[in-house]
Amino acid sequence: MLSRLMEALCPLLTQPTVSKLHQPTTIHHIPGKPYVPNLMTRRAAVTALTSLLLSSKSALFMEIPAIGGTLLPEFNFNMVAPDQTFEEAMSGVRDDAESLLEVRSLLESQSWGEAQRAMRKASVQLKKDIYTIIQNKPGNERPQLRKLYSDLFNGVTRLDYAARDADDARVWECYGRITEALGEILSRI
Repeated sequence: MLSRLMEALCPLLTQPTVSKLHQPTTIHHIPGKPYVPNLMTRRAAVTALTSLLLSSKSALFMEIPAIGGTLLPEFNFNMVAPDQTFEEAMSGVRDDAESLLEVRSLLESQSWGEAQRAMRKASVQLKKDIYTIIQNKPGNERPQLRKLYSDLFNGVTRLDYAARDADDARVWECYGRITEALGEILSRI
């Protein structure tokens, strides 16, 4: 009887058997329909992002002095810390505007590459100055100033492209728009 049992078990012991514990996960994508990831994946991503933001305390919180000398946490929703004060921006905005308009001589001599570099350099500081000034204006004045800000720097970008293409007519059209936008902004601030 033992020998019969051994004969029956011997093939089972010598040949490996593969059993399916679980089916492999497959993603069934329907063409034309966006793939929506698992809810757990979204939760994990949100949790990781939240912990990252909250762990960098200096990025989200500021400590302000309260009555009695204790420090209270305050939310800081400004994504970029201002590099300058309102007064610094006001004192430098006219000089930066003049340096942007000084590219005229380079445009007249058709030094397109030099004009592009000078314009980019001048517009960086002017952009910071005007942005700082707009942020410190009353809320009812901001939309008009933001529109002018947008028009001005879209014009700078268009002038950059026109100079790259060496399109003389478009260069002067864009330069005229920049001059008008700068005059309008400077008169309102």
